[in-house]
Amino acid sequence: MSEFRIHHDVNELLSLLRVHGGEGAEVYIDLLQKNRTPYVTTTVSAHSAKVKIAEFSRTPEDFLKKYDELKSKNTRNLDPLVYLLSKLTEDKETLQYLQQNARERAELAAAAAASSTTSLSAPAPAARISLQELEELRKQLGSVAAGSTWQQSLELTRKMLRDKQNKKNSGQRLPVFPAWVYERPTLVGDFLTGSGFSADAAVPVGSLPLASQEAAIVEDLLYVLVGVDGRYITAQPLTGRQSRTFLVDPNLDLSIRELVNRILPVASSYSTVTRFIEEKSSFEYGQVNQALAAAMRTLVKEHLILVSQLEQLQRQGLLSLPKLWFYVQPALRTVDILASLATSVDKGECVGGATLSLLHDRSFNYTGDSQAQELCLYLTKAASVPYFEILEKWIYRGIINDPYSEFMVEEHELRKEKIQEDYNDRYWDQRYTVVQRQIPSFLQKMAGKVLSTGKYLNVVRECGHDVTCPVAKEVIYTLKERAYVEQIEKAFNYASKVLLDFLMEEQELVAHLRSIKRYFLMDQGDFFVHFMDLTEEELKKPVDDITPTRLEALLELALRMSTANTDPFKDDLKIDLMPHDLITQLLRVLAIETKQEKAMVQADPTELSLSGLEAFSFDYVVKWPLSLIINRKALTRYQMLFRHMFYCKHVERQLCSVWLSNKAAKQHALHSAKWFASAFTLRQRMLNFVQNIQYYMMFEVMEPTWHILEKNLKSASNIDDVLGHHTSFLDTCLKDCMLTNPELLKVFSKLMSVCVMFTNCMQRFAQSMSLDDELGRRALEHVLGPPPEAERAGERARKHLAEHGDAPQLASSFEATVSKFDKNFSAHLLDLLARLSLYSTSDCEHSMASVISRLDFNGFYTERLERLSAERSQKAAPQVPVPRGPPAPAPRVAVTAQ
Repeated sequence: MSEFRIHHDVNELLSLLRVHGGEGAEVYIDLLQKNRTPYVTTTVSAHSAKVKIAEFSRTPEDFLKKYDELKSKNTRNLDPLVYLLSKLTEDKETLQYLQQNARERAELAAAAAASSTTSLSAPAPAARISLQELEELRKQLGSVAAGSTWQQSLELTRKMLRDKQNKKNSGQRLPVFPAWVYERPTLVGDFLTGSGFSADAAVPVGSLPLASQEAAIVEDLLYVLVGVDGRYITAQPLTGRQSRTFLVDPNLDLSIRELVNRILPVASSYSTVTRFIEEKSSFEYGQVNQALAAAMRTLVKEHLILVSQLEQLQRQGLLSLPKLWFYVQPALRTVDILASLATSVDKGECVGGATLSLLHDRSFNYTGDSQAQELCLYLTKAASVPYFEILEKWIYRGIINDPYSEFMVEEHELRKEKIQEDYNDRYWDQRYTVVQRQIPSFLQKMAGKVLSTGKYLNVVRECGHDVTCPVAKEVIYTLKERAYVEQIEKAFNYASKVLLDFLMEEQELVAHLRSIKRYFLMDQGDFFVHFMDLTEEELKKPVDDITPTRLEALLELALRMSTANTDPFKDDLKIDLMPHDLITQLLRVLAIETKQEKAMVQADPTELSLSGLEAFSFDYVVKWPLSLIINRKALTRYQMLFRHMFYCKHVERQLCSVWLSNKAAKQHALHSAKWFASAFTLRQRMLNFVQNIQYYMMFEVMEPTWHILEKNLKSASNIDDVLGHHTSFLDTCLKDCMLTNPELLKVFSKLMSVCVMFTNCMQRFAQSMSLDDELGRRALEHVLGPPPEAERAGERARKHLAEHGDAPQLASSFEATVSKFDKNFSAHLLDLLARLSLYSTSDCEHSMASVISRLDFNGFYTERLERLSAERSQKAAPQVPVPRGPPAPAPRVAVTAQ
């Protein structure tokens, strides 16, 4: 059972039990995951469990009756359920809770029923029914009684099956029997109640001598054994799927009647089998049931031959009643087994694989009875022929031809083009699915490989290649499951090799993945330098003002000017301007298939106008069948990684440009422009942070994980392994790059925002200073002596502050502004380090510990964290007056870049 199925089942159980609060579902999910085993543990003996529940139950007879009924229907997982219930009877705490929960649910149901009944107007108890109302009621009851007849119920069942099959095979009309087949009851071969020979019985049987009674009853029995009423033995009408009963003349001699009652079960079983054959021979019940009915018809012919031989003896006067009983005894067991199988198939409404499961289980149950087991094996082999024909076509050619929905694999109408459009498209998982009810019990262990084998071949067929398994052999039913396992294993190995070679060699899957890594994971350094140089001005605009065609042209130019020109798949790279920022995209992805999904989809893309840098992303054109691996879900994950790193690269370039522009400020003396020192220090700390984060993501997360992926792809044996390795690679990258945790990502984005705002402020200040220098130089051409350096610096600062006093983060002076940036950056960075430390220890995310060691290599931030925690603890503790001393100066440590 997958992790997602465990999540769903636990949440569903808690919802049904109305459990709210407490420890939550995660505790139970972790407990189940720790205790699950790779072995099949559902094969249990239910006998002792059944006895224990019967002893515990207040109505053991009802429980045992219900158990036998479900067992006769061949209900799946019945024994494991009974075993679980028996274990629950031993847990008093769980029983007490379930009883309380049942009482609460009963009270809620009673309250709901009371509220609904109060709104209905009940007739007065003393009201009389008029003759007209009585006549209408009689008509209604008559129509209900007529509609519940046996033939009408069969016709309704056939119509439902026919509608379901026609809906599935919309382009192909399935054959049906003409109506007269069902309208002529004499064609069935079963008893016609009310039209026998009883009306011609002029002589009462009690008035005949014993020998004449025996001769008359033998003749009647020969008729009854082939489904025709006799003079003194008549069949009773049926009211449902019950066994046929007979009415024997009560005046018959007691000894003769005793032998007659022993022989009549043969006629009853024959009637059941005949009705089953006629019903299941219809097209609507599927090919497996038709094959089973045909095999039973062959055995019924043997029975009719026996009766004809007995009739020949009777005409010769050589057949007495004891002789008839002697000759019929061997057939009694055979017809009884056939009737039992027919009744079980009817009760369970078995079709296709469910019918084969029932027959196979019966064959195993008759292990000690060689005759009965041989009979069941004969029926199972005959019934499995059409099923195995569908199986062979599926595992040897990848074609499914199942017009009556009998096969274990079901096909759904899905378009493979959607795999490139819809993030949540599940083409690979849902185009072909396993129908648990239609899995024969002897193929249960191989159901997964049967599904995968046909899927692999079907993908190759849809690419225009006709494939046929060279090791194809006819599949024949046998009790030795090893025969099926070997044939399916060979077909699976061939299909895996064909599809894997097709994707790896002909479609060049690894080369496409390397091409995607080159662009989305920023593996191509010179390409990004060219591209960001070309598009820097364009991407600074609001996203609504950007022309996508211009970006496409600049992308093409950057590809041609860099070493990416040698990439054969460079033309598949496209520009994509996203409607929302990275955090919103992450939250939308995390909300898929949750209660918040509808709200996230209907929400506005973003409240703020995005810049081109925030909305920019790459897209990649992937064609079938590579879209199975590189689907929209995978491309979205690549886009999230790219947007994360691309913005980091942009911030690094901005900080480096600030470093270049600040070189001009070094000509001023520090004692006259003290605020430059703090600005340079803060810029260097920001650059150190951004560069170390990029180094961590590229060289400690992506590169090692990529090498693991390449190694795993070389050893992959089938396409499911490739899908699993690729998904694991992306999940690991997203998790270690802090993209699966919205809290970490929000803190990180705040840090990036502080860095960008700081660089904008510094660039505006540098531009103002350069403009002032130019104006001052021209003005000094008419002055004899230059003014002092300190006066010029102070004048430039005053002009800058006067011109940019309305900037978002600017305070009353430049030094105060830098101090505010420093405070915000340090607070957010300390918050990030604290969260990283928590996740690396509590959630065992050890890879994040390296980020802490790189960002805090000299313990500078550790001291701040300790000081901050001490201050918080002092605030939380009760205040005690202490003598105050002079404040100690706060240490300032400059962090240098590595």
